[in-house]
Amino acid sequence: MPAIDVWPRGLAVRFTKRAIDLLIAGLGLLVGAPVFGLIALCVRLDSKGPIFYRQWRASMLEARRANGHLHFGRFPMIKFRSMRVDAEKLTGAVLAEENDPRITRVGRFLRKTRLDELPQLWNVLTGDMSIVGPRPERPELLENLSYAIPFFEERLRGTKPGITGLAQVSLTYSGRAPAGSEVAALDGTLVNPYGFDEAAGSLADDMRTKLLFDLAYVASLEHFFTFLRMELMILLKTPLIMLRGVGR
Repeated sequence: MPAIDVWPRGLAVRFTKRAIDLLIAGLGLLVGAPVFGLIALCVRLDSKGPIFYRQWRASMLEARRANGHLHFGRFPMIKFRSMRVDAEKLTGAVLAEENDPRITRVGRFLRKTRLDELPQLWNVLTGDMSIVGPRPERPELLENLSYAIPFFEERLRGTKPGITGLAQVSLTYSGRAPAGSEVAALDGTLVNPYGFDEAAGSLADDMRTKLLFDLAYVASLEHFFTFLRMELMILLKTPLIMLRGVGR
């Protein structure tokens, strides 16, 4: 099936979003240079290995192949290294969790404050990512998630992945709805909806919740003023999430 952009992007939205990306990424890299140096020193002193960590991530959904497989673009996402060098030697590709034993001491602080994401400003500057958008998943995990969760791939159709986003500022680190929130009241239909014991606590449950927010963000790109309100709200909330050490 050929790729069909079900959420066409207006020129004003595309231009404004790219302008915001370039402005924030450029200023962030320039002003944040001393912070980068301090973080790099802490990473190096805390554990052996490289300071930066490059990992292939999926970008925009480009097409469905004739055999039904999804085809995503790929790019090397840059982060400050927060795990041991051999973190996935025995497990292969798996998502990080809260209190993950593979994370270093400095890495735990960097993840909690989201400072490990700062090098992705370079990914934004080069056009692989946007400041705001759905989080990019690893290609080896994304296709399986798309089979398990209906419409999961649509979160990246015609949309660049982002450093921050609506899901990141609305949910906990693992992607669960905060206790007492309106979304938490829907857990019965989102988390293990069929009540299978074997499915309890599965990765797909958290991703179903994230998908709601990602699709809501993507839908906001339909109209300029809806996009602008959403974009500014996320940008204003992100520093607060970083200071409080919550979200994703």
